[in-house]
Amino acid sequence: MTDRLKSFLFRLRFRTKITLGMAAMLILSCVIIGLTLSNMASTALLEEGKKRGSALSSGLAFRLAEPILATDFLQMKNLIDNVHTQYEDVVYVFLIDTEGNVLSHTFTGGFPTDLLQVNMDPSEHQPLLLSTEKGTIYDCAFPVLLADRNLGTVRLGLSRDHLDILIQRQRWTALLTTLGVLTLGLVLSSWFATTVTRRLNKLRWSAEEVVQGNLDIQTSSEPRRHCWEIMQCGKQECPAYADTRRRCWYIPETLCEDCQNIGHRQKIENCRKCRVYRQLVGDEIQDLSEAFDVMALTVKNHINELIEREKTIVQQQGLLKTIMNVTPDFITLQDRNLKYQFASKAFCDYFDLKEDDILGRTDFEIFPEEQADSNYHEDRQILSTGRPLSKEVTLSRKGREVWMHVLKVPVYDQEKNIIGLLLTARDITMLKKYQEQLIQSQKMEDLGRLAGGVAHEINTPLGIILGYTQLLLEEVENDEWAEDLKTIEKQTKICRKIVADLLGFSRYSQSTSQPVDMNRSLEEVIKLVEHVLSLSHIRIYKSLDPNIPPFVGDHERLKQVWLNLINNAADAIGQDGVIYVKSKLCAHRQRIIISIADTGAGIEEESLSKIFDPFFTTKSVGKGTGLGLSVSFGIIKDHGGDISALSPPPVEYLPRDFPRSPSYGPGTVFIVELPLEGKTLEKENEDGGHCST
Repeated sequence: MTDRLKSFLFRLRFRTKITLGMAAMLILSCVIIGLTLSNMASTALLEEGKKRGSALSSGLAFRLAEPILATDFLQMKNLIDNVHTQYEDVVYVFLIDTEGNVLSHTFTGGFPTDLLQVNMDPSEHQPLLLSTEKGTIYDCAFPVLLADRNLGTVRLGLSRDHLDILIQRQRWTALLTTLGVLTLGLVLSSWFATTVTRRLNKLRWSAEEVVQGNLDIQTSSEPRRHCWEIMQCGKQECPAYADTRRRCWYIPETLCEDCQNIGHRQKIENCRKCRVYRQLVGDEIQDLSEAFDVMALTVKNHINELIEREKTIVQQQGLLKTIMNVTPDFITLQDRNLKYQFASKAFCDYFDLKEDDILGRTDFEIFPEEQADSNYHEDRQILSTGRPLSKEVTLSRKGREVWMHVLKVPVYDQEKNIIGLLLTARDITMLKKYQEQLIQSQKMEDLGRLAGGVAHEINTPLGIILGYTQLLLEEVENDEWAEDLKTIEKQTKICRKIVADLLGFSRYSQSTSQPVDMNRSLEEVIKLVEHVLSLSHIRIYKSLDPNIPPFVGDHERLKQVWLNLINNAADAIGQDGVIYVKSKLCAHRQRIIISIADTGAGIEEESLSKIFDPFFTTKSVGKGTGLGLSVSFGIIKDHGGDISALSPPPVEYLPRDFPRSPSYGPGTVFIVELPLEGKTLEKENEDGGHCST
């Protein structure tokens, strides 16, 4: 037997005992009430019998006054016999004078003299109960008075047995009536209890169904008519229209004229005056059932809304977490105790930690003590003052220095209380490099102006020295002097070449702008140096984009840039290597990208920011002036472009079949970007706008 069945049987036995107990109490109450009423009726009948005997004797005494004065015994006899024969419960009647003599009586067979010994004081007017051979009798005595004169006494015997028969009959009537009323009450109460119990059981069953999660129950009975049928309004847009589960007064925002724009309590008060309410309202159990149905439906709707909101929140949480994990920025959230509540994937990956290793812990449990202590005091200051903190810090990890822009802001709740701390950190290493390049560009521009002025000042005396040296060479006959003059001429030409480079660096030389075929410009330079480089076993690979449109610029000066970059690549390789020249159209950014990569020794990281400085060179003494890249930098800037270097080259700047060799160095790639100056491109490159080469 299951627990549920046991519980049901227990409740059934309990309800049966209660029902039997209530029935027994009802029967006992009815019996007690019946007996009480019967005793009261019996007492009332006895009192009425006594009063009737007294009334009969008093009336007879009043009529006998005159016959006593006239000593009319016949009339006395007639009056007494008339009372005796008229009332069957009158056993005897007799009249005595003041001396105790019997004047008249109704006895047959002789007068019982024993009656003269009892109830001889008529002043008490109380019937005396006597036991005679004819049964129990109430003996009533009443004086015969005329004015204040006592003429005698009338004695009347009223049968108590007759009264007992009436009392017995009344008791049976009362008992039967009580039993009938009791039976009717039991039947009615049983019917009422069954009806109420059935409705309450349905309500209890509905409650159990609700507890088990079934909210589609209908406890109350559906009304015979509905509000839209009674009112014949035809308002199909009303929320109550076609709603058979709820009465209209339970539905908010109905279109009834008396129920619009008011609260629920006021709506109920207004509905009580409506004929729909008067026709459809039920008893208390019906009201409870209807309220229960409304509650179940409201809970169901509320649960459905919560489920939809939960789905939306889960989706938003998933989307937010995806965004947080995809972003490269560090994002963390700490509570007031500085325990981590969230950490982005970038933050976890950078510190080689898992999210479970961070959540619920403080900096002292994750980072070194010195760093944790610094963070603690910094974070406490923000939580106490509410002022955000913005700073730039450098982090060194795995031999790489990274610049981070850190922003810490307090987090507030709805009451404007600080409940936590949000940290965001962004890698600004590239921005720092761009800043350094910008500073470098400004410095080189200033140096260019200075170099231009110096070059003009030096160019004049160099021209005079070279001119006079050449004149002396034509006139001198001493071979030794001639050799010295040739040395002077050679070094002067070298100085003039340096001055020319300085002028080129300072951008003071004249340039011409015309459409330039960028691929043709590169081809001309490659053909010029290809043979010379092959003698050093240096091969040149090329990949030129045929979609590059003509570029407006100085053809010769651009060729000088390509020549300088290829020569630098060859100098970095020395013997046995590869140079890869590539041109690419970046349609997305409206730029032309030229990259020249080599397999040379590469450039140290600390030197990458200095290679475009004038007179800076990594070559040995006598093999370079340090102006080639500076001049190239100036030419590219004149064309509105940008030039940069990466060492070693990223894989996206090398072809898939790029040759490899253990003898090759890490290499370097120089990247030149030139703007198209708003030219419309008809065809995008294959990578869909990605601008790396």
